[in-house]
Amino acid sequence: MKRAVLATLTVFTLGTAGAQTRTVTIGLGYFPNVQFTPFYVADKLGYFAAEGLSVHYQHGFINELMPLLLQGKLDFVVGDPEDAIFAKNQGADVKYVMTMYQKNPVTVFSLSPLASVAALKGKTIGIPGPFGSSYNALQALLDDANLKDGQDLKLATVGFTQVDAVRAGRVDAAVGFINNDVLNLAKASGKKVYTLDISGAYPMVGSGLIGSAKSLTGDLASKVVRASQRGLKFTIADPARAFKLAQPVFGTQGGTLDVLKASTPLMTSTWTQQNGIGSSSPAAWTKAVAALIKQGSLPASAKATDYYTNGYVSKTLK
Repeated sequence: MKRAVLATLTVFTLGTAGAQTRTVTIGLGYFPNVQFTPFYVADKLGYFAAEGLSVHYQHGFINELMPLLLQGKLDFVVGDPEDAIFAKNQGADVKYVMTMYQKNPVTVFSLSPLASVAALKGKTIGIPGPFGSSYNALQALLDDANLKDGQDLKLATVGFTQVDAVRAGRVDAAVGFINNDVLNLAKASGKKVYTLDISGAYPMVGSGLIGSAKSLTGDLASKVVRASQRGLKFTIADPARAFKLAQPVFGTQGGTLDVLKASTPLMTSTWTQQNGIGSSSPAAWTKAVAALIKQGSLPASAKATDYYTNGYVSKTLK
């Protein structure tokens, strides 16, 4: 009996040793940062290894990472859904396959009350520039309220100095992120920060995994998404421990626990409770794509399903 058990163990060991690990390379925006904690955690806790994968993260700006994805030098990138949408609209064979944020973190914030979008009338609103997810979200909000730049209000390009611009009174309000800029302004000013929810006009999901035709062939995407879902689930359940695990990767300058704690509520929704963490709401995508069509950013024939899929998301991971 013992010999049979030993023989079985020997065969198992040899089989395991002979199994090859596949390297997968994922581009993460900017630089090592607390916002990518779910992905760092997925690596640290062996979720990728459990899928037979060895993950390598490459940081950079999205305009650097997307070409690498298309060239096959990256397997996936983490970017905004708009990055996938506009790349696809220009002929790139890409698709958004898993969302990190169920609710887009973009918001309008101010040190003065913002009861509704009507409060923006006559104001100067700071924006990083006429680009990116924050600009698309703001445009949808203004279109929904029939407010026009230069007529009802003024949009001022302030780069990524929105917090300082609002604090110094150079603008009345600014577009930024509720899990970052709003926290920083409250800390810097010592005052209450008011926010305006944009999701009613533009319910687009936030940043997530984007794959190419090459990386979406075979079972690689399902494995990467499943490991990433597990990282999301762990981070949402225990932000403090997730932060502790991930901090050696992003360092002391890469963000705080407060930022992560403000981010985790955005990672889940009633939709994910039924359809799996990382799944995208079809209704949200449809309305957001309709807003982009109205802006003239997409052709009238564009359909949400051209740009995203839930086909790789495990519904059992909630």
